[in-house]
Amino acid sequence: MRAHLLLIAFLCLSSFKSLSAQTYQKNRVVVLSDIEADPDDTQSFVRLLLYSNQIDIKGMVATTSCWHRTSVEPQSIEKVIHGYGKVQPNLLKHEEGFPTEKELLSLVKSGLPKYGMLGVGDGKDSEGSDWIIKILEEDDDRPLWISVWGGANTLAQSLYKIKHTKSEREAKKLISKLRVYTISDQDDSGIWIRNNFPDLFYIVSPGDHYASATWTGINSFFKGINNDVISNQWIAENIQQNHGALGAEYPDVSWGVEGDTPSFLSLIPNGLNNSEHPEWGAWGGRYELYKPDFSNTTKGSSIVEIAPETRKIWTNAIDEYTPYVYSEYGRAVTKDTVTFNDYKITLARWREDFQNDFAARMDWCLSSYEEANHPPVPVLNHSETITVKSEEGFSLDASKSTDPDGDSLSFLWLNYPEAGSYKGNIKFQPENAHAVYIRAPKVTKTETVHFILKLTDKGTPALTRYKRVIVTVLPK
Repeated sequence: MRAHLLLIAFLCLSSFKSLSAQTYQKNRVVVLSDIEADPDDTQSFVRLLLYSNQIDIKGMVATTSCWHRTSVEPQSIEKVIHGYGKVQPNLLKHEEGFPTEKELLSLVKSGLPKYGMLGVGDGKDSEGSDWIIKILEEDDDRPLWISVWGGANTLAQSLYKIKHTKSEREAKKLISKLRVYTISDQDDSGIWIRNNFPDLFYIVSPGDHYASATWTGINSFFKGINNDVISNQWIAENIQQNHGALGAEYPDVSWGVEGDTPSFLSLIPNGLNNSEHPEWGAWGGRYELYKPDFSNTTKGSSIVEIAPETRKIWTNAIDEYTPYVYSEYGRAVTKDTVTFNDYKITLARWREDFQNDFAARMDWCLSSYEEANHPPVPVLNHSETITVKSEEGFSLDASKSTDPDGDSLSFLWLNYPEAGSYKGNIKFQPENAHAVYIRAPKVTKTETVHFILKLTDKGTPALTRYKRVIVTVLPK
């Protein structure tokens, strides 16, 4: 009888966990960092380690860049990991799966202390380039993301060696696993990689023209959205001070806050992110697959010379975005009077959400579970994919959503026209109810429409999770 009761209790607990936790497959990532070229690499490592239970970190490689050409600094990565090690036991009070300090230290590697293509070719292997190949050869079908925060020549050397030592079939299989996101081009190996490996999945805003890059949405000032969350005061209060040894490792901003973080933001499981679909939009921005035109670029205007792209790449895309703002009376949120229409807003539209998430995880470094906030759990009463006919009505419902801390929840349903094939804006009201009724647009061919549930708790800081519903609309 006792065994029977224990089995029932175990099954109930398992069922509760299945309802209160999002199921996901961890994204694998190897980071290439020109750490010490700019304090922002160290900032990004602080954030990355706070998600090390949700992102499967496979390597952290110190590299060069156009800003840091002749040395690599793996010890600076290790210093951040030592800070993490001091708070890791407390992080485990909030979520499971945070790796140990020792495990993370074993993943720190070095690339060659040479700039760009000077470090690519016969006899130019490094422990970093060999490590990438080793991880690729593991019996793991998951894609391997290469998150490039500086120069890309360590990856270029891996690809060079694969091409020259593997059969064509083996090379194709290994390269098909790679997913690359580079923070612009910070050496001359990026364009070499794209030209020589035309099938490689590659996200980049080419050249070092940072003003023309989607990722700069993380630290750009916008009139009409909350810029406080990237202010030096916010950083000091929510990240650096009174948040333990890891927060103390977060340096002041010298150029721009966390310019490398967008390369892994879309790998965090939050219900919005889908790393295999950059065109759907996510915390790290939205990107489309095309061959960009740089024919009007002034020669010599970039430290890393911009060369014509020879094939399609995932690069800048434009969103039209009107923020919702708090309303003192009546409906709790209303649309603002300002509308953005550019590529940086594809990332910045989510900035307050991912900054609050960062701040909450920093709180976990010292706080007990009861003292801290934890993300809500959105639950749909229907499938994440729906098929309807032209002009047919349908409902979206997330009334079963919960919060682990018992916080009150706010619902906001968004139509995301740029993510689907149907580009018209579908209006419905009220957008902030847990269930909404929508009429499908009139179509003459099959179209897809994306709706995003943004579920936010009223804890401190307020935390947000999402559900994406893809509606296929068939012609009558």
